[in-house]
Amino acid sequence: MRKNYYRKLALMVTLLTVLLAYQKYTSREKEPFPKVTFISDASIPANLSDFDPNTLDKEQWQKLGFSEKQTATILKYKDIVGGKFTSKEQLKKCYAISSEKFSVLSSFILLPETAEKGDSKRFSPYGKKEIMISGKFNPDQFSANDWFTMGFSEKQAEAIIKYKNYLGGSFISKEKFKECFIISSENYSKLEPYLLLPAKTPENFRNSGKDNPVRSKIQYHPFDPNQLGPDEWIALGFSEKQAITIINYRDRNLRGSFKSLEDLQKCFVISAEKFQEMKPYIRLQEKQQEKTDFSKTDLNTITFKQLIEFGLDERSAGSIIGFRKKLGGFMNKQQILTTYNIDQDLVQKLISIAPLNTSDVPRYSLVNAPEEWLKNHPYFKYSADKIIFYRTSNPDDKKIWKLLKLKPEYEERMKLYVK
Repeated sequence: MRKNYYRKLALMVTLLTVLLAYQKYTSREKEPFPKVTFISDASIPANLSDFDPNTLDKEQWQKLGFSEKQTATILKYKDIVGGKFTSKEQLKKCYAISSEKFSVLSSFILLPETAEKGDSKRFSPYGKKEIMISGKFNPDQFSANDWFTMGFSEKQAEAIIKYKNYLGGSFISKEKFKECFIISSENYSKLEPYLLLPAKTPENFRNSGKDNPVRSKIQYHPFDPNQLGPDEWIALGFSEKQAITIINYRDRNLRGSFKSLEDLQKCFVISAEKFQEMKPYIRLQEKQQEKTDFSKTDLNTITFKQLIEFGLDERSAGSIIGFRKKLGGFMNKQQILTTYNIDQDLVQKLISIAPLNTSDVPRYSLVNAPEEWLKNHPYFKYSADKIIFYRTSNPDDKKIWKLLKLKPEYEERMKLYVK
């Protein structure tokens, strides 16, 4: 009986405990859900301050959170609108700046909301720049870069220079300047008061195109074309590119000098008319070069020009000089005849006349020869590794020659350079 009593009592306590626990769970207040916070756009700097977008460079735009490509687009857009942003409204039109990004930056931008009336005509949506004139100037003295700085595009600047060259190197007059199709009537009206040119074209002026070119107003003086640099050629009425072409033609094609008037006339950037214009003033100073006495000219010091003077062509002369340099000098005259790409008969004649001095030609023992010398010398380079290996344990030339086991003709020519 007692057992049953205690069992019932234990069961009742258990049920009571479960009931109380359930009541506590159902009656408790709900815990608040964790607050969700969103990470702000990392590309927007937290320490924004007022700024003028016209003064920002590439790095400063990137510090505002724009990528390298976006920055390049913004700066290009700035050039298109004339080199300066005039309002927030204008800046907002740049497609590299999203509307969200602009709304964040807008309050910090030091620009008016819209362009002032006076500025609306200053910049056009097609990228026209205002022509900036600092004072009176002679357009004949302007380079392409000067026209570009004034406000013309690169292509327009080049076209203006070409038109000037077509006229013979001078715009002649304001009338002729006005005829340049690149310069609009609006721009001409702005430039005209500042042009240091005669108002009217001279009566004796003729302009019938290429067949009757215009003579320029260049003040010619006697000159030696071999002494002129780029600036001097430009002063003669040539463009910068033409001047460089003339100098390259002289220095590369003619090896440093015009030998005759015909050489100058053949330069393709010098027209026949321009050549005739310059011809009376050209003074070629011919250098009287002493003829080489080949009976006293050492074959180990003879120069490229002297070989040409003897009658060899450039290929033969270059091969001889190149082979001699690799060898460090010739040890006998027959070596010269083994040079590739030479006129054998003419070289045979040369070595029969000219002496050969071998006192300055480097020579070494196999034991002491520098590794670099062995590996680069035409006669030793194929055996260089073996020589370097053998001499570590056999520092004796005679033993090394035996170990190399070379063909007699190879060993013979190598020994020309061995002490």
